[in-house]
Amino acid sequence: MSGSRPASIDKIVKRFQRASDPKRRYEQLLWFAKKLDPFPEAERIPENKVAGCVSQVYVTAELKEGKVYYQADSDAQITKGLVALLIRGLNELTPAEIVQLSPDFIKETQLDVSLTPSRANGFYNIFKTMQAKASEYLAESNPEMAVTD
Repeated sequence: MSGSRPASIDKIVKRFQRASDPKRRYEQLLWFAKKLDPFPEAERIPENKVAGCVSQVYVTAELKEGKVYYQADSDAQITKGLVALLIRGLNELTPAEIVQLSPDFIKETQLDVSLTPSRANGFYNIFKTMQAKASEYLAESNPEMAVTD
């Protein structure tokens, strides 16, 4: 376990590690989905759509006082749970913290084994989209730190 990982991510990992079976982990995801803030209809535009997801997923990011705040939504409950989990883990981190984070923490939650390949792939696409949005803020404030991937 990485000591440099944000506490918000560690908290999520621990929560899922306490869920002993895949059914409980899905229930956790659905709980996260229910907690997601409503997504503004005006933000359901192509620029905010996550590419490579089977379901419709939209993500926006806003930089306030050096920290990133995400909003997102999905038309599929499990994917919505994954989005909510990521928002809970990444909100209020700095762009640099988000860009440096590895998505491998999903393995520690054991969710990756419960997810279908397309959902697991969707998780990574959502994560990469959120990182890309953080990277744009990083590039604005610190051009040589931008990820040119």
